Amino acid sequence: MSEFIKINGFTNESLDWKAWLDVVNVETATPEQVRILEASHPQAKTSDYYLLLVHEPEILDHRSETYNAIMYAPGGVHRADRELAALTVSRINGCVYCASVHAQRFEQLAKRNQIVADVFTDPATAGDNERDKAIIRLATALTESPEDFDASLVQALKDLGMTEKEILDIIHAASIFGWANRLMLNLGEPVFP
Repeated sequence: MSEFIKINGFTNESLDWKAWLDVVNVETATPEQVRILEASHPQAKTSDYYLLLVHEPEILDHRSETYNAIMYAPGGVHRADRELAALTVSRINGCVYCASVHAQRFEQLAKRNQIVADVFTDPATAGDNERDKAIIRLATALTESPEDFDASLVQALKDLGMTEKEILDIIHAASIFGWANRLMLNLGEPVFP
């Protein structure tokens, strides 16, 4: 990351997150809870988010498996494109924590950060190139008005050379963040450094 960005309440700084409900104590967690935490994320045992969700270990297990398959699976669209979709959705939904995480991941993968500032400023005008703009438009439409989503948004990505599998990857990434943002926004709050 080349520089910290702070625009409209969003940032690419590393944030913490504080749960509003009690979290599971790792020292007294069941073996199943510990197993699922270890499989979910490298920092799950120290994250309020995972320690809250592991109250329902089976649900967290399914959530982590689905999330990890969508965001980290090899093949398909480049991970930076998935992160750009996640960043866009998180910005539109007002999820400061998720936006910061996915801004950092996008910057690490794409080696660009002006687009992060642009998404934080206004997703409607963001994008360094036609591919970025088409991904942002698709993620925006899925977030703001999914009932109006249509084939033209898919065709715009096809016209830029994306395969149907790559487009499906973008749709999965944008869609899962509709859900992920709502969990983050309704179960706790970001903590700034």
